Amino acid sequence: MRHFILQSIDRVLCSGNIEVIPGTNFEQVKGTVKDRARRAIKNLSAILESSGTSLKNIIKMNIYITKMADFALVNEAYDELFTTEYKPARTCVAVFELPLGTDVEIECTAFIPQPTA
Repeated sequence: MRHFILQSIDRVLCSGNIEVIPGTNFEQVKGTVKDRARRAIKNLSAILESSGTSLKNIIKMNIYITKMADFALVNEAYDELFTTEYKPARTCVAVFELPLGTDVEIECTAFIPQPTA
C-alpha cells in the first residue's frame, strides 16, 4: 500500500493507514477491530520513525471506523500503544466503508523534535 507523507520542517502528516502487514502483498491482519487498529498504529509508528519522530510526538489522530459499536475496542488498542499520561488529541468518526473492506483506518500529524543547542 502506498503511504502519502508530507514532511515539513517541523511536522509529518501521515495519510490513512490500515492493518496491512508490512512486507506482504496487502495481507491484512485477521482477528478483531482491536487487532487491526493496533496494526494500523504500529504502521504509523514505523512511518513516523523513518521521518525522524515517533508516536509520542503525535499532535492529532483521525480514526475512521465502519461501526461506532467498535469504538471501545479501538480505544483499547489506542490505550495499549499510548501508555504515557499525554495522549494525542483524536477524532473518531463512523464512515460507510474503508479501503480493502477494512473496518478501521487511522491518520495522524506529528511534530519533529528539533535539536537543542
